[in-house]
Amino acid sequence: MQELTPDELRRYARHLIMPEVGRDGQLKLKRASVLIVGLGGLGSPAAYYLAAAGIGRIGLVDFDLVDETNLQRQILHFTSDVGNSKTDSALEKLRGINPFVEFVVFREALSSKNALDIVRGFDIAVDGTDNFATRYLVNDACVLTGKPNVYGSIFRFEGQVSVFWAEKGPCYRCLYPEPPPPGEVPNCAEAGVLGVLPGIVGCIQANEAIKLILGLGEPLIGHLLHFDALGMRFRRLEVGKDPACPICGEAATITELIDYEEFCGVKPSLGMNRGLPEVSVQELDDKRNNGEPFILLDIREPHELQVSRLEPSLHIPMHQVAGRLKELDKDAEILVLCRTGNRSAQITQVLLMQGFLGAKNVAGGINAYAEKIDPSLTAY
Repeated sequence: MQELTPDELRRYARHLIMPEVGRDGQLKLKRASVLIVGLGGLGSPAAYYLAAAGIGRIGLVDFDLVDETNLQRQILHFTSDVGNSKTDSALEKLRGINPFVEFVVFREALSSKNALDIVRGFDIAVDGTDNFATRYLVNDACVLTGKPNVYGSIFRFEGQVSVFWAEKGPCYRCLYPEPPPPGEVPNCAEAGVLGVLPGIVGCIQANEAIKLILGLGEPLIGHLLHFDALGMRFRRLEVGKDPACPICGEAATITELIDYEEFCGVKPSLGMNRGLPEVSVQELDDKRNNGEPFILLDIREPHELQVSRLEPSLHIPMHQVAGRLKELDKDAEILVLCRTGNRSAQITQVLLMQGFLGAKNVAGGINAYAEKIDPSLTAY
């Protein structure tokens, strides 16, 4: 049975003098295990505070590399870490915070193949992901293994936190039975996020995990906490368990992990599997230099044009394209441009389905154009 060492007694002195925590509570923290899925904006503060609090074993899941654009909010990672794996970067910092914590590293993406085995090995999962497919995956893995899921999400100036635990309340699917249509809700890379916001939300997630371990207070089971950073307002909303939930309801139909990319509509359709028409940034540049007739359809948001833009172009924000098809010539070659080629791929497919057979995606987007063709443009 694990006990607190003299060094740990000194380290956790401010916990030990609290009657609600004390020696027994600190032992609970030491004997507990928490899995952190995603070491970005939310996972960074959550990991720092869970490690500092003395959680005995912390799992770190991330497959990504540190990018310069992460540094504005992902405080686990420093400038010197750019290009390194996020798990390696996080491990270095967290070991410096608390050498008494055991860290288990998973340098891989959480998937339907590995999620049950990974989640099953921990008491609690903290969801620090930024896409719907992985959120549903984390939720379903937690439901199927009986683990609480400390959920957090952020968007520009707003955040949400809840504790989804099917054995005691609703799960994520009870609140969001279906994912939004692809492209309707942009992620941080597309919409941006105030740098301090994930720090606030991630700290609340760490707080909820600690409360669950200690059995203190009122965890956010059955409640969704909404935070508005601009208005500095918190709202606590009740969330009921859905009896018809397909995974935690009375007649559950989901009994194993599914294909979450397909479920969220982010997998290419059959037509895209056969090859979505596209042009490279070099081909785009050649067409511009040769004066070839085409429409460059820039679907980015207006504020993105202030960072970098190509002219001449027709600017229609992504969410307006479907309602402004009359402005486009069905006989023209339409080259669809966004930041990295992801949003433009979705709009290209929409245009093809609407009979704009000359629509093509600009692979890599304006960032690739800036990096490969015109370095005077700003990649962002």
